[in-house]
Amino acid sequence: MLSLTLRHSFTSLTSYSSRTQFFALSPQRINTFCCCAKPSQQNGFISELNTLQSSSPPPPSPKHSPFPGMEDALVSYLCGKKKATDLAHMVWKHVVKKGDTVIDATCGNGFDTLAMLNLVADDSRKGYVYALDIQKDALDNTSILLEESLNSDEKQLVKLFNICHSKMEEVVPRNASVRLVAFNLGYLPGGEKEIITKPETTFLALEAAERILMPGGLISIVVYVGHPGGREELEAVETFAARMAVENWICCKLHMLNRPYAPVPIFLFRR
Repeated sequence: MLSLTLRHSFTSLTSYSSRTQFFALSPQRINTFCCCAKPSQQNGFISELNTLQSSSPPPPSPKHSPFPGMEDALVSYLCGKKKATDLAHMVWKHVVKKGDTVIDATCGNGFDTLAMLNLVADDSRKGYVYALDIQKDALDNTSILLEESLNSDEKQLVKLFNICHSKMEEVVPRNASVRLVAFNLGYLPGGEKEIITKPETTFLALEAAERILMPGGLISIVVYVGHPGGREELEAVETFAARMAVENWICCKLHMLNRPYAPVPIFLFRR
């Protein structure tokens, strides 16, 4: 059985009304199905599937919900049908718009970079993805994936930088309106496990993301805690989020109770 905490500290992270907007699934919004039988003139009794609707209409979506339509994504994750990175991608879709500037702070093998480009690219060619990684192997892997997946015009919308995520402000234009900064922390999948993101530089990177993120933007973080140093990095991210002003930020974490080494998705939404 899947056990999960939706840990959302209203004393330090956000208000009760904000957290219910993100997590609450109203019973009135869930259709109830049952099997019943009715007589048939030709075959006697046949089985028929009826959809029973609630007598009261479903409540309207919260006017100020930062993640409209996120119910399906959350339920898929809760039921074990989606990974933490899949959940992050689904959240991005409800935040990022065509023509936006976004940052993949730890591009790894390029899958997040490609997902971001698909969200921002359009005919206007105003949307850009700034992809960073401290390992050259990661940039090489990302380049190969983009080469295989994109046409020449689309590739122009991705800027790759062999740089630490804490120095993102050095490569992103000052006048850029950044809608998303995404972190996939830990080590490069398929690479050397000894090379990992560190709590100190990740904290600095989060501070940089906070400075450049536009209102209505999102800092998305997936923390891998199953390797040495992962738990310490999670604590650094939690410390960073806990000090963010409630009136300006909505911060939440999803944590598996019976899978202590499962990745931890964290979302910091700027009002």
